[in-house]
Amino acid sequence: MFNPRLGCSSISFRHQDLPAALRTIADLGFEEIDLGALPGVCDHVPYDLSPEAVAAVTAEVAASRLTVRSVNGDIGDLNAVLDAEGRAARGRHLDALLTLTANTGARALVLPCGALNHEPVRGLEEDLDTIAAELTRAGQRAAEFGVELWTESLHFLRFCWNLERAGQLAQRLAGTGVGIVMDFSHIVAAGEEPLHYLERHEGRISHVHLRDAVPGNINLSIGNGRVDFAAGLRALAEQGYAGHFSLELETRDIEHEERPAAAAKAASFISDLI
Repeated sequence: MFNPRLGCSSISFRHQDLPAALRTIADLGFEEIDLGALPGVCDHVPYDLSPEAVAAVTAEVAASRLTVRSVNGDIGDLNAVLDAEGRAARGRHLDALLTLTANTGARALVLPCGALNHEPVRGLEEDLDTIAAELTRAGQRAAEFGVELWTESLHFLRFCWNLERAGQLAQRLAGTGVGIVMDFSHIVAAGEEPLHYLERHEGRISHVHLRDAVPGNINLSIGNGRVDFAAGLRALAEQGYAGHFSLELETRDIEHEERPAAAAKAASFISDLI
């Protein structure tokens, strides 16, 4: 029905519990999901990821028969200064998320590009060094679980919020194996151009999130913002991008009952462009 490289993030239906969201996505005709595990954004995966919680979420996903492309998670502000107890807690949370990623058959765990704050904790260069080091360590740990580690950068709400910072982080991650997730909405919300982003990140994109935006607002349905998806997807294809795409429709311009139809409309539109 839709292009097989196009999936749907469970965040698109975060107002539903996980089994209902998975049914909605499957009923629409999608075969693949990104699994939202972002505290405060999507509660489909409990923040307290006990072994029992990991098993329960894994069973729910398996029952849906949907393929999981990635788990979109968070282990805290990667530019924060942690004491020994905080670092141990971060390590436990990372291992739980990696266990979930591996058990659901996902290819990668996605982590953010720093805190939900544009201001440095210690200084721009030092914070970028810290974030890159934390992502690199997480990527090494992910490899032990047989999965990849990606980071969503740029992200309008987080530390690497514009093209310059995202580019500086990408430079620090070169050769580490950490992949980059491109999100059209965050790029446009930051006042940047997706084509400029692609020029700076050529050959580095592991996955793509799709949502519309205008400067300052990431929460628009596809077609209601300023993103030129045709030009962006064409540029990705010209660069040889062979990865997958996910509709992450965390929109606030439609009612909940309108979301399935809006997702189907967006999927048809994007499928024609891929």
